[in-house]
Amino acid sequence: MNQQALLSSFRTLTNLSSSSRSIVEDDNLYKKKHKGLIKAEINPNSVAKENESFDIQSIKDDPSKLEKMTVQELRAMLRNVGMPAKGRKSELLSSLKGFVGKHLNGESSQEAEECAYSIHTEDTLLENKASNVLYETTGTVSEVSRLKHTKKTVKESHAKDEIAKLDCQIATKEERLSIKTTKVSVGTSLQTRKKISSAENVVSMPFAEPWTILAHKKPQKTWISYNPRTMRPPPLAEDTKSVKLMSWNVNGLRALLKLEGFSAVELAKRENFDVLCFQETKLQEKDVESIKQSLIDGYENSFWTCSHSKLGYSGTAIVSRVKPLSVSYGLGIADHDSEGRLVTAEFDSFYLLNAYVPNSGDGLKRLSYRVSQWDTSLSNYMKELEKSKPVILTGDLNCAHQEIDIFNPAGNRRSAGFTDEERQSFETNFLSRGYVDTFRKQHPDVVGYTYWGYRHGGRKTNKGWRLDYFLVSESIADQVHDSYIVPDVVGSDHCPIGLTLKL
Repeated sequence: MNQQALLSSFRTLTNLSSSSRSIVEDDNLYKKKHKGLIKAEINPNSVAKENESFDIQSIKDDPSKLEKMTVQELRAMLRNVGMPAKGRKSELLSSLKGFVGKHLNGESSQEAEECAYSIHTEDTLLENKASNVLYETTGTVSEVSRLKHTKKTVKESHAKDEIAKLDCQIATKEERLSIKTTKVSVGTSLQTRKKISSAENVVSMPFAEPWTILAHKKPQKTWISYNPRTMRPPPLAEDTKSVKLMSWNVNGLRALLKLEGFSAVELAKRENFDVLCFQETKLQEKDVESIKQSLIDGYENSFWTCSHSKLGYSGTAIVSRVKPLSVSYGLGIADHDSEGRLVTAEFDSFYLLNAYVPNSGDGLKRLSYRVSQWDTSLSNYMKELEKSKPVILTGDLNCAHQEIDIFNPAGNRRSAGFTDEERQSFETNFLSRGYVDTFRKQHPDVVGYTYWGYRHGGRKTNKGWRLDYFLVSESIADQVHDSYIVPDVVGSDHCPIGLTLKL
C-alpha cells in the first residue's frame, strides 16, 4: 500500500474513533473477528445477507440509502465485513461510509482494519517510545482530534458549511503526517506488522496519546479532552520570580526506581521543578536512607514520613531544591498520624501540604472516618496555618469532585472516591472554606484524568479519574500561572501533576 493510500485508510480509521473504543471494551471478541478476516478475504459485494439490496456503487450514487437503514441493519452490515458493530447510529453510519469509501478507492478493508488493530495492540515498549517523544513531536494529531470534536459539535447543529470547512482542515492536517509502516501480508504476525525505525518516526496516532481522546460516559457539549501540548501557557520570563511544584502518587517508590521507563531524573530535566511531592511511597523507615542516595542531584532537601501501623503502606515525602523554613509531620492528632499521610513544609511565601488522603476502601469501610474525621481535621489544620500565610494542599486527595472528573460517574456512585458523601465533604471542607481547585479554575470544561486503574487497562483508553489536586488559598489563586497534568509519564497508576506559582 503506498503512502497516500495508507493515509486515506488512517483518515477513515480516525473517523471511527468511537467504534475503536468498542474494540478496547471487547478485545477478545474483536480478536476473533479479526482472525476471521485474516483467514478469508472480504467480498464487499456480499456485505449484508440480511439486506441483499445493499450495493456499494448504489450507496455511492445515493448516500441517503444508508441514512434510511435501521440500527439493526447497519450493525448486520458491519458484522459481515468484520468491523466493530457497537455504538450509536451516527457512529455505525460513519463506519459504513468509511468502508464504502475505501472499497471504491480500491483499498482493502482488511488492511485498514489490521492497521487499526495493530495500533490498539501495540506493546508497552512502543507506547513508552511514543510517550517519551510527546514534547518533541508536532501537534498535528491532537489538532486533528480537536477539529473532529469541533466537527461533531457543529454537526449536531446541522451547519453544513462549517462542517465542510472543518473537513478541509482535517484533511490538510492529516496529510502532514509522515508515517512509516511495513506492508502487511495475511500470514504476518500482528506484533510485527508495524515497526518503528527511530524515535523521530513514531507513528503519531491518537492511541499514542490516549489522554487526547474525549473518554466519558456522559460528556457535555462544551467538554474537550486535555492536551498539555496545546493547553499549557508559555513559560514565564526568566526574570519573573516563581516556584514550580509537582506531585505524584508513585504507588511504591522502590518499584518505580527499578523501572527502565520514564524516570524522576528525566522528569526533573523536562519540568525543572523546585519541589516534588510523593504519595504512597510504601517505604519503611529503614528504607529511607538508601532511597535518599538515589535522589536527583540538586534536590538535597528531602523529608519523609512512613506508616507505623501497617508497614510498607501509604507514606509521603517532599523533595526540594529549596530548603524549607520548617517541616512538620501529620496533623498532630494521634488517630490520624500513624499512617504517614501528611508532610508540611513552610516556605517564605506559603505552607505546602503534601497529603495522601485515606481511601474509603472496599465496601466503604472507612467512609465515615474519612468524611467525618480526617477531612474535617485536615481542613481545620489548614485554616490554622492560613492565619500566618497562604496554604497550598497537593497530593492524592482520593476524590473525583465532579462528574467531569470521572469517566463513568453513573456506575461509580457507591465507589470509594466518588460517593456523594466524599464529594460533599470535599466541597464543604475545602472549596467552601476558600480553597481553589487550580486545574478546574484554569480548565473549566476540560476532561483530564490523573488516575487509571490497572485492572481494565484504563490508561490505554483514557477511562480514568481525576484524584490528584493542587488546592490553594483564595488569596494566591490569581498568582497561579499554570496548573497542569503530565499524562505521558508512566510507572504508576497515577501520573504527576504540576503547579507554577508567581511569587
